[in-house]
Parts: sequence; C-alpha cells; structure tokens
Amino acid sequence: MAHHTPPLPAAAAPAGPALAAALEAAARDGTYPDGRPGRFLDVPAVAELAARFALAPRLVEIAALEAGLTPLRYARNLHAFSLAEQARLLASKAALVGLGGLGGGIVENLVRAGVGIIEAADGDVFEESNLNRQLLSRLDAVGRPKATLAAERAAAVNASVEFRARAAFLDRAGMDALLDGAAVGVDALGGLRDRPALTAAAAARGIPLVTAAVAGYTVLVATVLPGGPSPADLFGGGGSGTAAEDVLGCPSPAVMAAAALQSAEVVRLLAGRPGALCGKVLIADLETMRFDTVSL
Repeated sequence: MAHHTPPLPAAAAPAGPALAAALEAAARDGTYPDGRPGRFLDVPAVAELAARFALAPRLVEIAALEAGLTPLRYARNLHAFSLAEQARLLASKAALVGLGGLGGGIVENLVRAGVGIIEAADGDVFEESNLNRQLLSRLDAVGRPKATLAAERAAAVNASVEFRARAAFLDRAGMDALLDGAAVGVDALGGLRDRPALTAAAAARGIPLVTAAVAGYTVLVATVLPGGPSPADLFGGGGSGTAAEDVLGCPSPAVMAAAALQSAEVVRLLAGRPGALCGKVLIADLETMRFDTVSL
C-alpha cells in the first residue's frame, strides 16, 4: 500500500514588515531544552500581537515560526518536529468524530501539538460510567454535553487552536460537512454502526481516516486510505450486535493508549510525513504488552 501524505495546507497570509518587526521586538533570547540558543515568543506576546494586528493567534505563531522564532509553548515539540513542520501543523485542519474516551484523549494531544483547526462533533452527554476512562469527564461534568467540555478544555490548553465542536450525532451528510477542508479525518466512534458512513465520507473527500477500537486490553489502530480496506471490514455484521467494548470492557490504559497512537499518526500526517499505518493495522495487547502491525 502506498504511503499517503496530505497536501500542503493553504498558506497563511505572509507577514508584512510591521508584523515582522513587532515579532522580532517581542521575541526574547533563551535556550532550548538541549541547551541550544533560540529566540522565543511567549503566550502573552502572541495574544498581544494578535490583538494589535487583528489576526488569529495561530497566524501570529505561524509568522513567528517562518521568521525562525519559536512560540515557547512548542519549544518541547522540537526536535520531534522542525519549525516548518510546526508551522504546517498550525496551518492544518483535522476533523474528529467522537468526543468520548478516544476523542477526549485525541483532543488533548492535538491541541497541545498545535493543530491549527479542529472540527469535532458528538451529540452525547457525560454519564457516571464514563468516569473510568474518558479524559474530559469529571464529577461536575455529568449530564453536560461532551462537545461543550471539549471546547472548554481546548480553550484552556491552547487558545491559538481554533476548536469548534458540534453537539450533534452526525448522519452521512453531517460527516461530509464536518470533513470539508480537512486534511485528515479521525474516527473516535464507539461500536461499528456509524463507522462505514464515516469511512465513506472520508473516501469521498479523498483524505485518510485514522481509526481505532478498544476491547478490554486489546487496541486496534489503523489509517484507512480512500477506497482502501478498514479494520471494520474484518468484523462484518453491518454494525449489528453487541459491541466488543461492551462485552470486554474499556479500561482507561487501553483507551488512553489508543488515543495516543491515533494522535501520533494524525500529527505525522498533518506535519507532511508519510503515515506509518496507511493500509495497516497496529494490534496492541496491553495484557501481554505485545504489539504487532499487519497489512489490511
């Protein structure tokens, strides 16, 4: 199966001389964690420049990175990513369906990584039974929409990320709309019922879909290319019957691991790197700590 790299996101408007000068004036000398010298822009400086130049904060951060300045919040993303890759992340858009166990962990990771635009949807509310594994659930969140808690969390962690969440269960048309303009789709659904529609919507948009499933301590993670096979194809049944996660449980370590693996693949793709799981499925058994990758 060929690797898939999403196209370059639309470039941000180039920084004019006034913004370039203001960025340079606001930057401060410092050192990276490995001791190398660098020039850094902290969160208050980004916010002030965004207000002064009437720009989205992520566009200020992109302009800083393109000028060789590092927004301090991303200093520890380097060398995992280059300055150019971090700018590309900030210019990119991901679409996420599901904001429960998988989705909450994915939101946390993508927001901290600096994925610039995240469109998400989930029509559910938090219940007490979510407290064992869902990152966004809390005692005071029971009965509140998952989309609302996700938006609050994203804003509290990284205000430069443009995070929009719909409190709705999506049909195929809704999935098509959510994926519009996204470079990568992310499947954080539970069960099998709605996955074929999401897979078809991503294929229609011509974008990869990073998917995962958890059943007990077993985790599956894959990247489905347009028109390619999906792990859901292996199970058949058209989404009928009792979901394996309901039979075998959803312990927190397995859910968090699946969300982390999905997030790593999404960020790789958005940064312009080849996907590591395109046309493949990673199978992790956290009971035995065995990890295998097989072709779909």
